[in-house]
Amino acid sequence: MHDIRLVRADAAAFDAALARRGLAPAAEAILAQDAARRAAQTAAQEAQARRNQLSKEIGQAKRQGGDTAALEAEGAALRARMEALDAEAKAADAAQTTLLEALPNLLDAEVPEGRDEADNVVLHQHGTPPELPFPARQHFELGEALGLMDFAGAAKLAGARFTVLKGALARLERALGQYMIALHADEHGYSETSVPLLVNDATVYGTGQLPKFREDLFRTEDGRWLIPTAEVPLTNLAAGEILAESALPLRFTALSPCFRSEAGSAGRDTRGMLRQHQFSKVEMVAITRPEDSAAEHERMTQCAERVLTELGLVWRRIILCAGDTGFSATRTYDLEVWLPGQQAWREISSCSNCRDFQARRMNARYRPAEGKGPAFVHTLNGSGVAVGRALIAVMETHQQEDGSILVPPVLAPWMGGVTRIG
Repeated sequence: MHDIRLVRADAAAFDAALARRGLAPAAEAILAQDAARRAAQTAAQEAQARRNQLSKEIGQAKRQGGDTAALEAEGAALRARMEALDAEAKAADAAQTTLLEALPNLLDAEVPEGRDEADNVVLHQHGTPPELPFPARQHFELGEALGLMDFAGAAKLAGARFTVLKGALARLERALGQYMIALHADEHGYSETSVPLLVNDATVYGTGQLPKFREDLFRTEDGRWLIPTAEVPLTNLAAGEILAESALPLRFTALSPCFRSEAGSAGRDTRGMLRQHQFSKVEMVAITRPEDSAAEHERMTQCAERVLTELGLVWRRIILCAGDTGFSATRTYDLEVWLPGQQAWREISSCSNCRDFQARRMNARYRPAEGKGPAFVHTLNGSGVAVGRALIAVMETHQQEDGSILVPPVLAPWMGGVTRIG
């Protein structure tokens, strides 16, 4: 959500910031509703002042035995007018909110210009894509040949975009999640958290999924939403709170199932488990003072990068361009991993600084130590990382000519002595 004072202060700059995302000007419409609300409120205050004066005049007239009918009629008319003005103010406020809540966050100045993912900029790369001495297979080819990845069975149970993992691959998926959550909790200073998988409207609204991205979510019959990422409940732990400055930064991590409808992805990644309705992910969330969020963004991204390095994967960091940066983010780093079977780079983590955009929607604030009034916190989120995609990357990167898969040594504590799947 945007601060209306920002729009009032420089409408042209606000529209220019929206134009970077390819959006039409919105300041004029927002300010028109803002002006209508303020005019109605001012008129209501003037009517209330007149009603207060009338009360005195009516009282004085009654004490003197005078006729108060005209004064009382004026008071009744003022009361009706105030009710109408209050309705006008509320309608204008709701219209202004509807306009503001549909607009994405304003971009950081360092976000590169561009229309889509083709214009994203590679910042650095770890490792070189290997040239395997045999034809590389994709993860679903490896998994099905091993008899440990069952797409037909999943389709029978739930439909398309689901997977059944069996035996050592199911254990490998579990090991990846356990390794990541332990790393972030034990070494990176995040507080391990178990969160609800079903949340209410306010929670999904707070992180920006509602109302714009309703079609991307699954909803239950009782009106709750299945979380698309643990970012949603983790960030909302600060909703409605005024935190002590000394408590910041707050850092949370969770390993959870995630659920996405994949609306609009028909025909994309239909083979395998790259784009699923249900998947596991380790999420990192940080809540900071405004002056600390840029450094926290770098720290969070490095935490995700360490996962990929220790798994022996080839990866690169990119900064998303203006046209590809997500709704709530002001700046986003994506981590892409090289998949030898696909011969392509694929996203495996996304780390975003949202600044105060989500905090305003959630009314999440902190009280500075020097005693100033409460200020909005900054919120950040990042994948640490997507478990299913990490499984794919490990399978394709560490595949052997005979179709077996070497298990990265860092996963040994969770693999019960299994070092090769085959």
